[in-house]
Amino acid sequence: MIRQPSLESRACAEFPVLAGSLAQNESCALAQSSASAETAAPARLSAPAQPRPRQPSAAGKVWLVGAGPGDPDLLTIKAARILGQADVWLIDDLVGPGILALAAPGTRMVKVGKRGGCRSTPQDFILRLMARYARQGRSVARVKGGDPFIFGRGGEEMAWLAARGIAAEAVGGQTAGLAAGAALGLPLTHRGVSRGVALVTAHTMDGSRPDWRGLAASGLTVVCYMGMNDADSLARECMAAGFAADLPVAVVHRVSCPDQRHVVTTLAEMATAIVCAGLQSPAVIVLGEVVALMETTRLPAAIPCPQAAARAA
Repeated sequence: MIRQPSLESRACAEFPVLAGSLAQNESCALAQSSASAETAAPARLSAPAQPRPRQPSAAGKVWLVGAGPGDPDLLTIKAARILGQADVWLIDDLVGPGILALAAPGTRMVKVGKRGGCRSTPQDFILRLMARYARQGRSVARVKGGDPFIFGRGGEEMAWLAARGIAAEAVGGQTAGLAAGAALGLPLTHRGVSRGVALVTAHTMDGSRPDWRGLAASGLTVVCYMGMNDADSLARECMAAGFAADLPVAVVHRVSCPDQRHVVTTLAEMATAIVCAGLQSPAVIVLGEVVALMETTRLPAAIPCPQAAARAA
């Protein structure tokens, strides 16, 4: 029986023309993919794998698949089906091992996110990979945490593929900002409290910020992505724009995952509470009066923050 080559060696054979930083980046991504796959499904990968039978069509297709916040049970039925049938996965950083374990034996797995020891994979390189595999007649799953069209660059990728005549389809997923509500028993909208929810990002390419003043006046629940590295500035900007200092805030790390953790605090104490609780990215920040409605009796206790409690006393 012939042993299946490693992911890294197959990459070198398949893409001999790639050179420089892109080739180095792919090798690093593939090495990380191999390690992640072995961790996710050691029993399956420890035995020699049979080559997966393939019947490539004249033209392949790219699927932008939303993998949800982390819990495999939150995948849509369609997403699970597409992932099980895809020849190639191009995997973002926030896709967890429970999702990776759903790949069929012989599926080519390529990590294209950011991991320790690797530089962030250039977006242009990811686009080229999608096009190359699709033109080989393969079914390509571009696997993204959450939903591909919510801070996932899904629209950019769909437009790029369409401009080159490459078939593509998006499969929606549950975004972490909405999943956080269910995970904590926190209604993001509630009659008489909040009539809507705004999903915003604190990190943009041009350094611009959301319209905090408009959001403060709207009365909407605000769910902020990518705000952990600058939580102190974020809180100060929000208060300067009209958000109350005592506005309830929930910060949720790794929504729906086995190691999910959260802290409940106020806007004024948010940065201190995050540091005190040891929370890091990935996390979402929920700002709004609805946080006070959390049914905490159904949940593990929030992470305590003695420093904040002492100041409140």
